[in-house]
Amino acid sequence: MKHLDAQTYVEGVRGGDRAILARAITLIESEQPAHAELAQEVLEALLPDTGDAHRVGISGVPGAGKSTFIDALGTMLTVDGHRVAVLAVDPTSSISGGSILGDKTRMSTLSNDPNAFIRPSPTSGTLGGVARKTRETILLCEAAGFDTVLVETVGVGQSETIVAGMVDFFLVLLIAGAGDELQGIKRGILEVADMLAINKADGDNRARAIRAQASYQSALRLMRGDTVPPVVTCSALEKTGLNEIWSLVVDSRQDQKASGEFQRRRQTQQVQWMWDMVEDGLRRALRSDPELSALITQLEDAVGQGRATPSAAALEVLHRFAERAGDALRRD
Repeated sequence: MKHLDAQTYVEGVRGGDRAILARAITLIESEQPAHAELAQEVLEALLPDTGDAHRVGISGVPGAGKSTFIDALGTMLTVDGHRVAVLAVDPTSSISGGSILGDKTRMSTLSNDPNAFIRPSPTSGTLGGVARKTRETILLCEAAGFDTVLVETVGVGQSETIVAGMVDFFLVLLIAGAGDELQGIKRGILEVADMLAINKADGDNRARAIRAQASYQSALRLMRGDTVPPVVTCSALEKTGLNEIWSLVVDSRQDQKASGEFQRRRQTQQVQWMWDMVEDGLRRALRSDPELSALITQLEDAVGQGRATPSAAALEVLHRFAERAGDALRRD
């Protein structure tokens, strides 16, 4: 395959060339230093074309029908004239490879929509990878003209709160009729949610969904006081409640912009992104230095066997890293 220069990437992404957009995302996901330099050049050039899209994170409990929901919501938005990008964040995709085919199978209608773009966002097995690759992929999709970016968390755990920190609105999808409505819901997810949507509110399950709605509203009032996010019901299968959900997303953005919260939130996210990059870079530097990598392996073994405390081991790594960084500066 022919290598592209930065200008070709920039012009292709700006022009909405889906093949070049896909290659640009592959470029930023690459671990090769030469690719990283080119990727940053492309991103810098495209930065003025970014920032206007709705960035919406979507998480959900197992069995909540997340893929069907995103398929239905995304299709509704494209019918209304929006261009929708779906990024599936999967911390386990270093094993599975983050199959595009799998994402297209899960969202069959949207995957065939010319105004939609679906892409897995593999993380190389690290949450730092979520932060770096997904954020940069969001920028590329915005520069390509997608006005709505839906970031789906495929994994569970800390990835949800990380995704909540890179979007404007975080939606948690739930279901009713599974016993204790709050069972298995992590407190941290509820603390960052901007909306709870109880899916599969159709047929015999509708009454259960309404009861679950009241249960979640009560729990959120106890947990979050005056800042209770909306709790709604919907059916991705019957395509009901989707308009209400999107209206609440749009209203939230307008309210945030009017209060100045939108800009503050974006600025905070940018600063956090910088520090995520610093921390990710430091971890890479530690592992790429042969001497430090060997020391880390020894210390991990010592900590694991109880021969050293984690804090003492960490201080030794940092001390040796500072020494080697100082040596390198003096050589320069």
